[in-house]
Amino acid sequence: MDKKSTPLVVVLLALVLVYVIFFTDWFKPHRMTLFYSTRQIEHFRARADLPYILFGLGGTYRLTEVKVVPLDDFEKDPAAPALWHLTSQSNSVPIKMFTYGEHIHGMKPDFAGDAPQNLQTNEIYRLFVAAGRTKGQIDFKLK
Repeated sequence: MDKKSTPLVVVLLALVLVYVIFFTDWFKPHRMTLFYSTRQIEHFRARADLPYILFGLGGTYRLTEVKVVPLDDFEKDPAAPALWHLTSQSNSVPIKMFTYGEHIHGMKPDFAGDAPQNLQTNEIYRLFVAAGRTKGQIDFKLK
């Protein structure tokens, strides 16, 4: 490489770097769109002792973590114990929605034998969901 082409290569690499940083999503965090709906219905997949809260994911994902924490406890201590916590290493099935306390195929409770706990009315909870690098969270409340 001679002295005339060196600055051109440097400028080309700088332009490629600017393009990758500003016009691709390689370095941006992946966000998941979440929504929820509470229902006063009996559902064949829901446990009778848990409320029927349907969480939608805004797409189909292979989840790696699902966690529900009381918002007040979480704001005081980010390491607060979860009311419901499922994890998966690799085998979860692709889903678009799930209910609170549901057994999601391929996911296991964080601790063996850990069952979802009851939720209280008029208390705000935060749901954390992860599917690999894609993450999302939503606050919800039972009425």
